[in-house]
Amino acid sequence: MKIIIIGAGQVGATLAENLVNEDNDITVIDTDGKLLRELQDRLDIQTVKGSGAHPEVLERAGCDDADMLIAVSNHDETNMVACQVAYTLFKTPTKIGRVRSSAYSKYPQLFDDSALPIDVRISPEKAVTKHIKRLIRYPGALQVMEFAHGKVQLVVVKAEKGGPLTDQPISFLKEHMPSIQTRIAAIYRDGQSITPDGNTRIHAHDEVFFLTAQRDVLDVMSELRPLDTPYRRIIIAGGGNIGERLAKTLEKEYRVKIIERELSRCRYLSEELDDTIVLHGDASKQELLLEENIESADVFCALTNNDEANIMSSMLAKRLGARTVMTIINNPAYVDIVQEGMIDIAISPQQTTISSLLSFIRRGDVVNVHSLRKGAAEALEAVAHGDYRSSKVVGRSIANINLPEGSTIGAVVREDEVLIATGDLMIQAEDHIIIFVSNKKQIPAVEQLFQVGLTFF
Repeated sequence: MKIIIIGAGQVGATLAENLVNEDNDITVIDTDGKLLRELQDRLDIQTVKGSGAHPEVLERAGCDDADMLIAVSNHDETNMVACQVAYTLFKTPTKIGRVRSSAYSKYPQLFDDSALPIDVRISPEKAVTKHIKRLIRYPGALQVMEFAHGKVQLVVVKAEKGGPLTDQPISFLKEHMPSIQTRIAAIYRDGQSITPDGNTRIHAHDEVFFLTAQRDVLDVMSELRPLDTPYRRIIIAGGGNIGERLAKTLEKEYRVKIIERELSRCRYLSEELDDTIVLHGDASKQELLLEENIESADVFCALTNNDEANIMSSMLAKRLGARTVMTIINNPAYVDIVQEGMIDIAISPQQTTISSLLSFIRRGDVVNVHSLRKGAAEALEAVAHGDYRSSKVVGRSIANINLPEGSTIGAVVREDEVLIATGDLMIQAEDHIIIFVSNKKQIPAVEQLFQVGLTFF
């Protein structure tokens, strides 16, 4: 595909890096020449300096024959106008725009073809809020991803001593929990991927990726580690867009406090939030955290725009007794460093945003994608179409599907029924198939499996 990306910031740069490795023709537009030069030094892409909202800049970038425009600059207005220009002047087939301000989201009629023709609107704040809420729902999980409108969950946990399955072969799970269907899709041990089978033993500290129906998540987690008690008390550091969204989402079910440095923002939050306690202060101050009984907090979420402030306040909160610490980190270089220390979960807004974009870029009918392990792996949900002659999957048992190495079918959703994958399960047309791909280089081969041959038409 020929793809134009507007914005060479963290999201745009990470997206370009993901897509250029898949034989796409990528052009990146930005007003910052330094950012563009750094990208060109690393990646085989074209760059154009200028505003992505200007027609002549889009023309220089080749918008007249582009398949897709992805506008992810830091300015909503630039992204919206760029999509408008691409639609009006260049008839670009697919236009994706990042719109961060909730003020625009209140008026969905703005975004049809007669106004601002954005085919897909993405909101990093919304995606990150959903991500954090899922982690709070399942204490002890490192990642929780939803497929088939939430019917199936892919959960990542670190196995611990005391879990019944730890040091046991995976086949023991079926004997121990015969009424629950689950599939362990992958194991990462010391950073290396292991494709599991029934004889694979799970060791303490393994990162285990398992798929199961939503209702069974906690039961499967309890096999891999002692279950944590549910979270009740949440402290949020940072009352920006993400902090506000998260507090609104949680305040009816949890006891929520939010700490914000700007007094005017505190006043705004106190008016917008119903059951959240809004505190004016600096979350990196020990006195404030002690006053707010940080030692009894179940979760401390550091959600400001400043990585260093997030890291320092999180480390302090953990040292003072917070049970679980979650931290937003924009600089990918920091993520591995902090997760090896006192911070329990580091959240990358870039990877979360890119996951929401990839489903629109994948070939075949791919309806959901989650980028994993900093983009090295993916879990995706694809819909099977066609018949035995036109499809490489329909009418075949899972054991007879020619999956690329390192790829695993974990579950199949057929209408409202969740079917955990077994070798003899036959794929039917319109099944939703959840696949784990440990090596992203195999994604094109997986996509080809779900592209319908000409005989279907």
